[in-house]
Amino acid sequence: MSFLICIAALSFLMFVAYRGLSVILFAPIAALGAVLLTAPSEVMPVYSDLFMDKAVVFIKLYFPVFLLGALFGKVIELSGFARSITSSVIHLAGRQRAVLAIVLVCSILTYGGVSLFVVVFAVYPFAAELFRQGHLPKRLIPGTIALGAFTLTMDALPGTPQIQNVIPTSFFGTDIYAAPILGTLGGAYILLMGMLYLNWRLRQAMRANEGYGTGHTNEPEQAAAGVTAHPLVAILPLLVVGVSNWAFTKHVFPAVYMPDPTITTTSVTLAGLSKPIDVAVKSMIGIWSVEVALVLGILTVLAFAFRTVASRFAEGSKQAIAGSLLAAVNTASEYGFGAVIAALPGFLVIRDALKAIPNPLVNEAIAVTTLAGITGSASGGMSIALAAMAQQFKDAATASGIPMEVLHRVASMASGGMDTLPHNGAVITLLMVTGLTHRTSYKDIFAITCIKTSAVFVVIALYYLTGLV
Repeated sequence: MSFLICIAALSFLMFVAYRGLSVILFAPIAALGAVLLTAPSEVMPVYSDLFMDKAVVFIKLYFPVFLLGALFGKVIELSGFARSITSSVIHLAGRQRAVLAIVLVCSILTYGGVSLFVVVFAVYPFAAELFRQGHLPKRLIPGTIALGAFTLTMDALPGTPQIQNVIPTSFFGTDIYAAPILGTLGGAYILLMGMLYLNWRLRQAMRANEGYGTGHTNEPEQAAAGVTAHPLVAILPLLVVGVSNWAFTKHVFPAVYMPDPTITTTSVTLAGLSKPIDVAVKSMIGIWSVEVALVLGILTVLAFAFRTVASRFAEGSKQAIAGSLLAAVNTASEYGFGAVIAALPGFLVIRDALKAIPNPLVNEAIAVTTLAGITGSASGGMSIALAAMAQQFKDAATASGIPMEVLHRVASMASGGMDTLPHNGAVITLLMVTGLTHRTSYKDIFAITCIKTSAVFVVIALYYLTGLV
């Protein structure tokens, strides 16, 4: 019975997310409903001291990353830099290779630190124009953008500052460059298989004499309208984010806070503090580095396009802040939900069943991608899984001689596996922006989802076959 209660709570949360209802509202309802059916007298204590406690911990750790990422994406958009990068890549790749051009644009922007949601808005007008001129089916645009923005540069390639690659650092004491060889090989697999699939779909459409189509909604009026910048200037903020992120992760912060590698904590003593604050710097360096890198990226944009950005910064920053608040609190609610479910007797059944999978990496991959699929959120599902089972994964990996870096990369890539089910927020946003529907375009998004889900198991196999990290 306790197991069924957990499954019912998870199913309810998935259902309300699919219906477009707020996870912020319904995650606590689902969690406390499960507590009510298990231990009615514990509902309010669990809400205040478990659900809210875990939600606040998540916000404390990751809200600055959400906020700075959204703000960086917004100033990239307002400055015209995103438009310039898009136009340049399209010019270099050629309009006859529209799919490859759009995938490359999305990948560059995402790997440079621009939010996935911002990438969708920034790239869609150019994708629509390219597909229209090339007489390619508009229904394939969502799958194309999904391959570029929601896959390899979101969680596979080492160094990506997206939140899905940041969260594992605080659980495993790693940094965002964890398992660089495995991540790069996994990313290459996703790109290759994804392009093969999309080109196959294009050939099918061409044989059927299917063109762009008519009667579409949300058609962009003028794809190239607005301010542009020189492409070398436009890409500079992305390079600043990447280089500074690496420098602070590998050199600056370790030298400042961990001159002795065996000391992983530091104490903060200020005159107004009643007692010193102990900070686990080893697990925080990855997060701090991303935050500093995004700040430097924002300052770089302002240095080259201050006048352009300043005229619309007030309104644009409000949108970025509102979006980051919504995304962070959504994920924090899912994190709190996961903590409550993990405390229930029914979850022990699920955990013990997962323990029956002897391989720790496969165990982790299945747990993370399953919960990401149920919640419809890569970061939310991964947070739930790691909050509940990170120590279990670490103990099993240590016993098997598996580095924490491999655990990090597997968790990150698994989170971006089945997260893009129909109720995923990014999928809903992508279809809304492009004016398409699940009926017309979700088939291709799901195919990309299956490819990126298989990629994590390819990476696991590569690790066992080669020992590469």
